[in-house]
Amino acid sequence: MKVMTKIMFSALCAATMVTSASAQDNSEVMLSNGIKYLDVPYVAHTLELNGPEELIINCDEVDCTTFVEYVLAESLSPTEEGQVAEGDFAENLQKIRYRNGNIDGYTSRLHYISDWINNGVRNGFLEDITATRGTASEKLSISYMSAHPQQYKQLANSNENVAKMKEIEQSLSGQTINYLPKNKLPYNGFNWIKNGDIIAITTNTPGLDVAHLGIAFYVDGKLTLLHASSTDKKVEVSKVALSQMLKDNSKWTGIRVLRMKK
Repeated sequence: MKVMTKIMFSALCAATMVTSASAQDNSEVMLSNGIKYLDVPYVAHTLELNGPEELIINCDEVDCTTFVEYVLAESLSPTEEGQVAEGDFAENLQKIRYRNGNIDGYTSRLHYISDWINNGVRNGFLEDITATRGTASEKLSISYMSAHPQQYKQLANSNENVAKMKEIEQSLSGQTINYLPKNKLPYNGFNWIKNGDIIAITTNTPGLDVAHLGIAFYVDGKLTLLHASSTDKKVEVSKVALSQMLKDNSKWTGIRVLRMKK
C-alpha cells in the first residue's frame, strides 16, 4: 500500500489507527500509538517514488522520520469510538510533512528536521521544549542536500530542484536553535522530558541539522528511544539508554525535544 490520489490504507494502517482508550494526555497518546509500530520493518526512501510529488502513506515500511510522522498524524486526529478516520489521518499527515500543508513539488516536503519543527510550531501542533530547556545554542548551517544532489533521486537530474533546495537551505541557515548537549543528558533523563515526546538528535555532519528521530520512552528508570532503527531494520525500543546511544555515536551532538500540541 503506497498511495495517493485515492487514500488507501493497509491492514496495518487500519490496525494502528485504533487509539488506546487508556492514553491520558498528549504525550501518552503519542507513546501509546508509537508502541503499536513495534517490529514494523525499517525501509528507507519509501517517499521517493517516480512521478509528481504526492502524499504517500505506507505504514508497512517506515524510516525514522515517517514513523514519527505517522504516529503524530494519528495522535493529532480526533477519534470516534476509538477509531481515527482515514481522511483526518491523511489531512494531518499532509500538514506535518509539507510546508504549511501544501504539496507543491518535491521541495515543498520538509526534508530538513529544523524546517519540519518550524512548520509544526508555526502551525500550532508542536511545541519546542528545548527552546527554553536547552542548555546550548547554535546557528544552523544547512547545505547537505544541495551539496550532495546525487544522493536524491529528485535532485540528481533537476537543476531546478537543486536551486529551490538551496533557497530553502539559505532561509534556514543562520537561525539559532537551542538544544541539550549529549554530555548534559543523564541516564534517567529529566522530569521535563515526558514519555511520548519527540526526540530529534542533532549532528555535527557538515550541512546537516538532525540525524535521527524517535520517541521518548522511560523503561525501568532509564530514558530510552522508541524508533525505527536502520541498524536492526525495524521499529524497536533501544536496548541502552538514550544517553548511551548519544555517547556511542561521534556524529551525534545532543537532542531537541518536541511535544505534540492538540
